[in-house]
Amino acid sequence: MTTWLHAVLELPGSAGAAAVFWAETLGWPLGDPWPDHPDRRIFSPPAGVAYVHLQVVPGEPGVHLELEVADLAAETDRLVALGASRVASAGEGQTLRSPGGLRFGLVRERRHHRRPDPVTGPGGRRRRLVQVCLDIPARHVGSEPDFWRATLPWREVAISDPEFLGRLVPPSGAPLQVLLQRLGDDDEGTVTRAHLDLGCDDIALEAKRLRGRGAARLHDGDGFLALRDPAGLAFCVTANSPDAP
Repeated sequence: MTTWLHAVLELPGSAGAAAVFWAETLGWPLGDPWPDHPDRRIFSPPAGVAYVHLQVVPGEPGVHLELEVADLAAETDRLVALGASRVASAGEGQTLRSPGGLRFGLVRERRHHRRPDPVTGPGGRRRRLVQVCLDIPARHVGSEPDFWRATLPWREVAISDPEFLGRLVPPSGAPLQVLLQRLGDDDEGTVTRAHLDLGCDDIALEAKRLRGRGAARLHDGDGFLALRDPAGLAFCVTANSPDAP
């Protein structure tokens, strides 16, 4: 069963300020481009296994997930049977699209994992990227949530707010949980997309810190505050514990 997820920030090649912003937001320096994939870089925690990456893209900013799997071919076939479509394959990975149109990847499983600890900032406040939220248009609510429940057969936590369709929580020690969110009628869109959720000890103070580094405020919610990074990518500062899941 997949437990280790990677979050990949897709940023335009000109978005150097956004790359610096995310290194400061995560508290993890950004590594050099990969020799075999110069469009890819890793945000490297001081200890533990990296799970947040940067990919330079020619178009609009975005986020996609990469799932570590033990058997690439078998898992690809399983997800295609669940409704995914194949996009491209390489020796070490497979790119797919969910029924709602969200691009994601499968990569070969590593043997050893250790989740990085939260980063401690001013005043002892802690933060860590703990969640990826899947923003699902109403037209895909009938298929997309069930696809991800089957893809990630984790414990599901119900949420009373009808805007949220559930939270998928992996076993302890995994880096990311997945929130399923239904987009409102005024934000319909055509395909499922994803955004990142930073868990922290104090939403207001953490959001103030990030605005001082170039983020723009979008709106407040119950237990979160939505911001936009210097490249225009939306993300949330949330009350999720930095120790979650």
